[in-house]
Amino acid sequence: MLTKRDDSTSECALPVARCVGLICVATAAGALLTGCGRADDNAAGATAVQAAELAPMSPSASAPTSASASMSMSMPPSASASGGNLARDQAERKALLEKVKVGYGDALSAAVAKVSASKLVSIELKGGSKGPRWEAEVATADGTAHTVRVDAVTGKADQAQAETEQDNDDRAKLADRLKKATVTAQQAAQTATDKTKGTVTALELQGTHGGTPEWSVDVVTNGDWKKTTFGIDAVNRKITREHVDQD
Repeated sequence: MLTKRDDSTSECALPVARCVGLICVATAAGALLTGCGRADDNAAGATAVQAAELAPMSPSASAPTSASASMSMSMPPSASASGGNLARDQAERKALLEKVKVGYGDALSAAVAKVSASKLVSIELKGGSKGPRWEAEVATADGTAHTVRVDAVTGKADQAQAETEQDNDDRAKLADRLKKATVTAQQAAQTATDKTKGTVTALELQGTHGGTPEWSVDVVTNGDWKKTTFGIDAVNRKITREHVDQD
């Protein structure tokens, strides 16, 4: 006996399989298109980034500003303050002299007033933690020397201190030097500043090999703060030497 075959399952199965296949193909195609779209977007983004990197920076960009700030910070303080670079010695002289209120002349008078009948042997402006001061050496006619410190701001002079390291020979030589020197410290300073305008920062009566005493005078010029040292004959007041310290 023959049994009738039910083909409904087969007939339905085939279309379903075909539908599933078509859906898969469509999905794959969609994914491909989406992938292509993303690739295009990525390519476009990369192109935009490259264009931005290659484009010239605008004037308002931050890089030049940062560079300018860096250059400004690297400039030496002395260059911005004075319009030019100063050597260390020049900067120190400038800083010291800007604090001084009492010049060498007043300091000299205050120093010799501390020792009766004395004359100036040397005076020099110095700095320190307590402020600027004049360190002076004065001596009597017999060559006995004393040191006196004078405040370069107030003009107050400390008590004179006798020189403890002098022997008889030292006193005799100093007495002879003072006797021969007919040019005063003030006259020597005037001769030096007539040649170079500036501030006297040191004076010293020195001996020479020829036996004629000589004044050594330091003058600092304002503006460049260089020091010029003069040799002034202590008898005829002539300039014997002149040296400019370039530092």
